[in-house]
Amino acid sequence: MGTALYGGQAVIEGVMMRGPRHMAVAVRDPSGQLVIHDEPLRGAIYQSRWARWPLIRGAVALWDTLVLGLRTLAFSANVAAGGEAERNAVAESAEGLQSVIWGSLIFALVAATGLFFVLPLFLAGVIDRWTSSALLRNLIETVFRLALVIGYMAAISLMPDIQRVFGYHGAEHKTVNAYEAGVELTVPNVRPFTVIHPRCGTTFLIIVVIVSFLVFALLGHPPLLARIVSRIALIPVIAGIGYELIRLGAAHYHRPLIRLLMAPGLAVQRLTTREPDDSMIEAAIAALTRVLEAERTSHPLAGAAVPRSGSPAA
Repeated sequence: MGTALYGGQAVIEGVMMRGPRHMAVAVRDPSGQLVIHDEPLRGAIYQSRWARWPLIRGAVALWDTLVLGLRTLAFSANVAAGGEAERNAVAESAEGLQSVIWGSLIFALVAATGLFFVLPLFLAGVIDRWTSSALLRNLIETVFRLALVIGYMAAISLMPDIQRVFGYHGAEHKTVNAYEAGVELTVPNVRPFTVIHPRCGTTFLIIVVIVSFLVFALLGHPPLLARIVSRIALIPVIAGIGYELIRLGAAHYHRPLIRLLMAPGLAVQRLTTREPDDSMIEAAIAALTRVLEAERTSHPLAGAAVPRSGSPAA
């Protein structure tokens, strides 16, 4: 197995997996068959050297996750709908849905920024009259931010449709864990692995909240407008730091101290993962296997070993 990192995300009735140069998404249509789409990852954010610089790559990864995630969600929604939508899923995802995707992306960014960065600032403002400590104010703001993030995850986890998505999330983690352990990717081999993974986006969000406290604490307590601007403008910086920390933690996860430090973030993953059924694991295996095959074919010296797989073909 090479040193490249592989991961992905759950989509509607399926899983998206990606590597350094390719992505693949495997989705079940209404008949139960797996529909798989793969494509190379092109563009400056994938090929430019600056996009791999420490700190910069964290903000790049966040943007890529949002854009690629929305595109694969659109694809999975089309396939899950079946019929004509399935036959035209790839074309529609690439062309006809562009305006919807970008509109959704802008809305998601504005909503997430307002809910998780600006709203906690106003909520924490209620204590301004009782304390002059900038550190305490930032601490209270962070508590509100953490409560909103965890509360949001807990709330959506109660929705039946989201619970299925979280099952696919668990399948994605199990499959990546199995691949990183070097085992053959078959359902019986993948099933025993944990649904928890140290590089999960859920853990990343918790790390971002903690990093935001440290970064905003350095600013003291400027006027309200300056605080609002700082909460928005520093999101890429915070994401970059958080990304480096989660990579560092995953690389040294075998160390007891690192496992202890990461334990709270890993525990929150229980909200966004569920034990998958075998069909979910099959989809995750199919997506990862397709990515590994594409990586090996296009870059035979890159070291992306393709494990033997018992997953069904597309």
